[in-house]
Amino acid sequence: MTDVSATMRQEAGSARFSKDGRLAALLARAGLGIAILAVIAYGSAVSPVFFTTGNLINVMTSMAIIGIVVVGMTFVLVVGGLADLSVPATIACGAILSLALQPVIGPVPAFVAAIGLAGLCGLVSGVLIGYVGINPIIATLGVGTIVLGIVQAAVGGVIVYGTNPDTAMLVKSRLFGIPAIVLIFLAVAIAGNFLLARSWWGRWTFATGGNQKAAEAAAVPVRAVKAGAFVITGLCSGLSGALLGLTLQSARPLVGTGYEFSAITAVVVGGVSIMGGAGSVPRAIAGLVFVQLLTNVMVLQGVRTPVQGLVLGLLIAGAVALDVALRRRGGA
Repeated sequence: MTDVSATMRQEAGSARFSKDGRLAALLARAGLGIAILAVIAYGSAVSPVFFTTGNLINVMTSMAIIGIVVVGMTFVLVVGGLADLSVPATIACGAILSLALQPVIGPVPAFVAAIGLAGLCGLVSGVLIGYVGINPIIATLGVGTIVLGIVQAAVGGVIVYGTNPDTAMLVKSRLFGIPAIVLIFLAVAIAGNFLLARSWWGRWTFATGGNQKAAEAAAVPVRAVKAGAFVITGLCSGLSGALLGLTLQSARPLVGTGYEFSAITAVVVGGVSIMGGAGSVPRAIAGLVFVQLLTNVMVLQGVRTPVQGLVLGLLIAGAVALDVALRRRGGA
């Protein structure tokens, strides 16, 4: 009788913790939407520039460049790959090659080649991580350093300028008032969400990130899925860099510096688990919207760059702490 009572109490406790965990997760997701509305309200109240067309266009353009990387980084975190630190190098690769190759092979082939070579960098990182078993941080940092060195040697460490202004006009054009680069970002986000949430590859990605041993037992090609996540990020980073280069009509080897931090911040703040197995592209984009709007408000308010970094660092720490707490509560 005592054993039966103890079992019933244990089951009741597990159910309560599970219910509390779901409630906490729901509040966390709703809290991000509330936070976005709060930033919009605060920004419109303290700065007359916040809701101007020029400022909103700048925010959307910046959001689109980083957002393309965010889509790729979501796959890396969900698969349990921690982070891709080769992003600055692959962005630089995309930006420089999309401009430097224009006089040689033409604008469109140069654009495609830039993205393809960035994807190749992601493939190298993916093979090292998925098949060789190297730690993702070490592998991507090493590959990124090598690629950046090659790019710097190729261009002599100088700024590369575009030779076809029409490409800049195309990227900066608008459709129904929406910048073309934003539409490209939305297309990438829709495709990424479909791949992660609606396809067998997405199911394999979640399975690998959630429990690698169980995924292997279920005949999931774990090594290929892990490698594929970094290929996706490489392609996304190359596309982002190519668009950035065409927009600015100039590029240098360090053009991608800091983009990896911005992407990781958005993804983690959006509720994508840094431990793998949980997350979505829409949630990552919601995190991006919040971070970009908050950063814009701080810039308009004249907040110094170190303070901005402190705020974003605290956001990451808080998001990771919440993720760990929810995981422990769910497993209680």
